[in-house]
Order: sequence, then C-alpha cells, then structure tokens
Amino acid sequence: MTGLGLTVVIPAHNETAYLPRYLPTVLASLERWQDTSGERGEVIVVDNASTDATAVMAASFGVRVVSETVRNIGRVRNSGAAAAHGRRLFFTDADVALPMEAITAAAVAMDSGAVGGAIPPLYTPKRLGARLLCAYWDHYRTRRGGAQGVAQFSTAAAFKAVGGYRDDLFMSEDVDFFARLTAHGLATAAPVEILDDLRVRPSTRRYDQWSSLRMLWWQNPVTARLRLSSPHMWRHWYETTVR
Repeated sequence: MTGLGLTVVIPAHNETAYLPRYLPTVLASLERWQDTSGERGEVIVVDNASTDATAVMAASFGVRVVSETVRNIGRVRNSGAAAAHGRRLFFTDADVALPMEAITAAAVAMDSGAVGGAIPPLYTPKRLGARLLCAYWDHYRTRRGGAQGVAQFSTAAAFKAVGGYRDDLFMSEDVDFFARLTAHGLATAAPVEILDDLRVRPSTRRYDQWSSLRMLWWQNPVTARLRLSSPHMWRHWYETTVR
C-alpha cells in the first residue's frame, strides 16, 4: 500500500492496559477525517521493547505494528515515520485521547500550507499541586511558542527535511523537533500551526502517582535542560515507567 494521505505514529512500551482506552479515540478521529476528505490513512503502533502483550493488543485493533528495540522516544517516533506510507504525519502517545476533530484539523492546516504544528494537551490531575504545575507549563509553552510531543504533526517532506526527532536526546526531544520544524517553516515561508481551539487529553498517571514535589523537580525549565543525552539521568522516564 502506497500513497496514503496520513499516517498516525504511536510509540508504545508496555501499554496493554492503556491502548484499549485511548487507541479507539485515534481510530475515530482518523475515520472522521477519512469520511470528510475521501482520503485514506493508517495507524502505526511502534512496539518499543515491551515485555507485555502490547503488540498483540495493538494488532487486535487492526493497526500496523512495527518494532523498535532501542529505548529512546525520538528513535521510536523515527522508526514509525520510516515505516509510514502517508504524506502527512501525526504523532501522538499511547495514553492520549484525541478529540474527533484532531486529525481533520491537522490535515487541513497542512493542506493550507503549514509544514506542521501541534495540538496542546489538557492535563487534569487529581492533586492541586499537579494541576498548578500543568497550568504553569501550559503558560510557559504558550508564551514561548513551543509544543509537546503528545500531539505533533508535520508533512512527511518537512519531517525529512529537518531530520526527524533527535535520537541522542532522552528528554525534550519534542521541544527540539518543534523548534527545528518552526525554523524550517520560517526558512521556507511556511508556518507551523498550534491548534489552540482543540485539546488532546493525556493520561495523568505520572502526576497522580508521583508526588507534586517529585514532578516539580523533574518538570521545570532548568531540569528539563540537564544532561538530555544521558539515559541514566532520565531513566525514570524509561526504566520505571508509571503504569
């Protein structure tokens, strides 16, 4: 199969419990876009060295499953992009719920000349401290024009032009990608679009299970720039993934 209109790439490590909850929202959003555009798309779940039945669970939904054994989120997204047949790419996570309009809005933005963009997240953790931290990051990213990797998109051509995600970074690879995508857009007189009228809803599992103080230590503008190429520094995001 070649020449598809859009590919959704979803990294997944030990996500058997979460895929049944969130993957249907991706499929519904893709179906809405297919129905309105007349084009066809695909979903690729990149099984990242899972020790559970993530691959089997993903395949049960009829999506394509590819494997990436190296535990690095940038590399995982790049592996999905390398297997993609779509001329537009949409990246989201295995624990993110998409609104029905998400993929349609992203495709329309790219069809209107954008090289890519993002949909901001709406986090709703249980504790007040975690909610305040999420509100701070939302303000910080809005003021600086950044965007999280929970819902980023780009044309396949722009993704190739900027070299995809850096696989030598273990944290903030999404911020780096979006900055390079933005620079590429400026150089080619094409915008990036942050779709502020929409929100994706990621799970709050880490915010709910880690203390607010621990989250504040790991999620602040200073720590988020420290030793980004060190797998040991960021092992909490890889080796002890919250489930």
